[in-house]
Amino acid sequence: MPPLFSCHLALLTSNLRLADPLWLLALLLIPLVLWWRGRRTVPVLLVPFAARWHRPSAVSPSRWRALLAVLALVLLAFALARPQRVEDKIIERTEGYDLVLCIDLSGSMLAEDYEKDGHRFNRLQTIKPVIESFIEQRPNDRIGVAVFGERAYTLAPLTFDHTWLSAQVNRLRIGLVGPGRTAIGDGLGVALTRLEQSAREANGRRQGAFIVLLTDGENNSGALDPEQAAAIAKSRGVPIYTVGAGRSGLVPMPNFDANGRPTGGYHTEMSDLDERPLRAIAALTGGEFYRADDTRTVEEAFKAINRAQKIEFESKSHLVTTELFAWLAAPGLACMALAAVGGARRPGPPA
Repeated sequence: MPPLFSCHLALLTSNLRLADPLWLLALLLIPLVLWWRGRRTVPVLLVPFAARWHRPSAVSPSRWRALLAVLALVLLAFALARPQRVEDKIIERTEGYDLVLCIDLSGSMLAEDYEKDGHRFNRLQTIKPVIESFIEQRPNDRIGVAVFGERAYTLAPLTFDHTWLSAQVNRLRIGLVGPGRTAIGDGLGVALTRLEQSAREANGRRQGAFIVLLTDGENNSGALDPEQAAAIAKSRGVPIYTVGAGRSGLVPMPNFDANGRPTGGYHTEMSDLDERPLRAIAALTGGEFYRADDTRTVEEAFKAINRAQKIEFESKSHLVTTELFAWLAAPGLACMALAAVGGARRPGPPA
């Protein structure tokens, strides 16, 4: 079998696809071009003295040139659609953990009971370095985010795209999911739901799935109380690491006007940071409790998580392809060149 024929046969029998199929819409222009070309044809009998120099072969549109032009447009349209031969699909697998960060955005997180270098920080600002460390320092882990206030919802599903995840976390604002009460149990319930998919992909093995709860510990709302959520997590083998933010006693709270804008003033409120439920949640599920203002919090949490068995999952997949653009572009340009050369007007006879 000739090599050229074998090559063409291989192209026909292999897996082909078009990377940019929208270019095929250009084929719709062909009838329009042919119509416009026909409209430009001028009957030679209407031209004065045309009989002296008229040559049908030189003036009449050549059918073979029209066919070449149409063929050129078809080939170039398919070439621009980027035909590819799919040779293989490579799946990259990696080992890591599935983590859901469960973040408190309730109004009590506005308490500015942390101070450094003469500047006050609220509780959300205090836990943000912990959140950023998990996202930036654990590139091999899939991380999701659940947030809660009066309600709870998923901010981000489990993902390897930590750049996108950081952008979502930067959008977090206190009061985003209700300005008042705190539903810790509902937040944990949303986080557990997100981890269910991970468990199914890992054939029921949950050793590498965790929840990191970041809150000031005050639960006063929601359909699911924290103890019930912790019991569910224990039954599913999901440890919950709790990070407490805030202090007990009188704490400064910023004042806001009727439109919700800070006025710059403060008032004091009584805060009851009860570490006991956070410690109980961690102990029941096999996690640990940390303080947000402890510089060793992130390091110790990472060490505890890294002692667990990792999950193996697909991190990336991509196709190995061969571009076939040149196979269509080259003959398309050749056909266009032939049509243009053949369309050059022949000089008429001398007057």
